[in-house]
Amino acid sequence: MKRLSALGVKGADEPGRYGDGDGLYLVVGRGGAKSWIVRVQKDGRRRDIGLGSASKVPLKLARERAALVRSQMEAGIDPVLERRKRDGIPTFREAAIQVHNEHKLGWKNGKHRDQWLATLKAYAFPAFGDVAVSEVHAPVVRDALITIWLSKPETARRLRQRINTIIDWAVAKGFRETGLALPVIDKSLPKQRDRVRHHAAMPYKELPKFIAALRQRESVGRLALEALILTAARSSEIRLAAWSEVDLERRIWTVPGSRMKAGREHVVPLSKPAIALFKRMRKYQRGKDSLIFPGAARGKSLSDMTLTKILRDMDRTETVHGFRSTFRDWVAERTDFPSELAEVALAHVNSDKTEAAYLRSDQREKRRFLMEKWATYCDGPRLNPREP
Repeated sequence: MKRLSALGVKGADEPGRYGDGDGLYLVVGRGGAKSWIVRVQKDGRRRDIGLGSASKVPLKLARERAALVRSQMEAGIDPVLERRKRDGIPTFREAAIQVHNEHKLGWKNGKHRDQWLATLKAYAFPAFGDVAVSEVHAPVVRDALITIWLSKPETARRLRQRINTIIDWAVAKGFRETGLALPVIDKSLPKQRDRVRHHAAMPYKELPKFIAALRQRESVGRLALEALILTAARSSEIRLAAWSEVDLERRIWTVPGSRMKAGREHVVPLSKPAIALFKRMRKYQRGKDSLIFPGAARGKSLSDMTLTKILRDMDRTETVHGFRSTFRDWVAERTDFPSELAEVALAHVNSDKTEAAYLRSDQREKRRFLMEKWATYCDGPRLNPREP
């Protein structure tokens, strides 16, 4: 094999591998980036080990590094682990934990904080968790993804995104020079045929009967679920609601931006039935406990599963979040309220900037009228087929 020269390295422009002998190669990427690798084999196992960018590592140094790697392999020493110890490069597992610790304070959803790392523990760590983050490349990531790509498509897509976040972090920290070759990975994976699954919602025509059945027994969980329905709120907004947020005299509940999906404060006008429900919750207050809907343990909120279990015990298959869709369907099909008002009531962010400019106010009094009509509908069927 003809050996490379410094001039030849500089003039190599076509993508591909250029051999120098003894397993040393200059790799030229499609974008023109050049790097060094050395191919070694031990006990029948072949490995390509990166030696750095050709823009920073000249040919002579690349040969010296290749010789060192070969001697380490012959001595039974893993050169990648040795380099990691020397340079302080973390393993993918260690990098993932650092990224999680840096990002978790910015995530409002506690469930997301837990799942972010759990997904990596289940599917990425067993495959390459102990590999230096600088050595995690497209082939091993692709092989980890393919195991769940079709059977658990949504989880696989999240795993792909989280792995890429960690690799990008490693680039920003200087632990590696390039990110993942995502286009290459994506093209190698089969097409997913996963349909978007919306939250299962109860038909609004069945809601009054369900509310009547829900009120047959009283518990903190059942009252929380009824409050969620009456206010069209999200589960976490209700479960973590505090007495300091509710003004029963002014008939409003102010949810702080830190607990809202959009990160903005949301004021909910409370209907008369909602006011009565909040007043009933006073008897469940434990001393100075600030939670309106306390869990079984002092100072702990209800879990999301508590509300779901109530639905299952009542032989319902819908999701708790689906009641927001029930409310939205009722507004659209049974009332003359504008759709924009329902979107404000649901605290949805208006993606139409022009339309949003005309809706700068939260239209509180109009929404109060809407929520009163909704509460009346929840109480039982109306004679008038359309509201208001």
